[in-house]
Amino acid sequence: MKIHVLGAAAGGGFPQWNCNCPNCDGVRTGRIQARPRTQSSIAASADDTHWALFNASPDILQQIREFPALQPGRGLRDTGIAAIVLIDAQIDHTTGLYMLREHTRRHPLWCTPQVREDLTRGNPILPLLEHYCGVDWHTLPLGDRFSIDTVPGLRFEALPLLSNAPPYSPHRDRPEPGDNIGVTLIDAASTRRVFYAPGLGRMEASVWAAMQAADVVLVDGTLWTDDEMIRLGASQKTSRAMGHLPQSGPDGMIEWLDKLPATTRKILIHINNTNPILDEASPQHAELARHGIEVAYDGMSIVV
Repeated sequence: MKIHVLGAAAGGGFPQWNCNCPNCDGVRTGRIQARPRTQSSIAASADDTHWALFNASPDILQQIREFPALQPGRGLRDTGIAAIVLIDAQIDHTTGLYMLREHTRRHPLWCTPQVREDLTRGNPILPLLEHYCGVDWHTLPLGDRFSIDTVPGLRFEALPLLSNAPPYSPHRDRPEPGDNIGVTLIDAASTRRVFYAPGLGRMEASVWAAMQAADVVLVDGTLWTDDEMIRLGASQKTSRAMGHLPQSGPDGMIEWLDKLPATTRKILIHINNTNPILDEASPQHAELARHGIEVAYDGMSIVV
């Protein structure tokens, strides 16, 4: 199984277009050692031909250009994207669907009923796409293993996460199971596993079990501290209130990742532009390295 990181940043990307925080200003001016990143998305395949796209970020066209496997060029109109799986209904994970509207057939789309509702009413991407290629919606089951016919060699298990629904959702600040999910990707031949959860607000027994069973965990790296956005004056909400477990501090992501088996590969994704771990010369980045935790970047290839 191969996982290709198309985008590793949180919403807005890095640098964010209107942000002059130390990270964004620093990467623009070259004052810090950091790589620009597009908004979070991954692609997964067992055969290097049929790819499942996890989330369609606003940067999808750039991401496709930079990963030739998604444009194999076998015909006048072609794509390596064989299915699309949505983790949630957030703008930074779904707006790219607009950019994929020229497809010659309906996109196979997998998401929960809650996500479908938000993308039909609150942010009506799905009805709009019916004027173009359209989508064939498949219910993404929670708790049961499933397969996607168009992506051979992979199996999937989804579970609900405690995070938050988008601002335009009727479930905002009252999340329901299915608003946000984590997914275990399983290689059908080797049975090796990757657990993917770019938005994780609280550790639950089911999530922890999935992480312990995985060979690779690719999880929420949004913010370093719970009050990061408040201290910078960028928001009035804590990391946890926004549905993201901070890395540092008691019950933070580092503390949890330290409990995993030594053989587990640990990678953070969905990294906010304010997070000091983006600066590869920062003490926070060095602390992650001491804990054996990697920071995802655009173009990162993970072979499992």
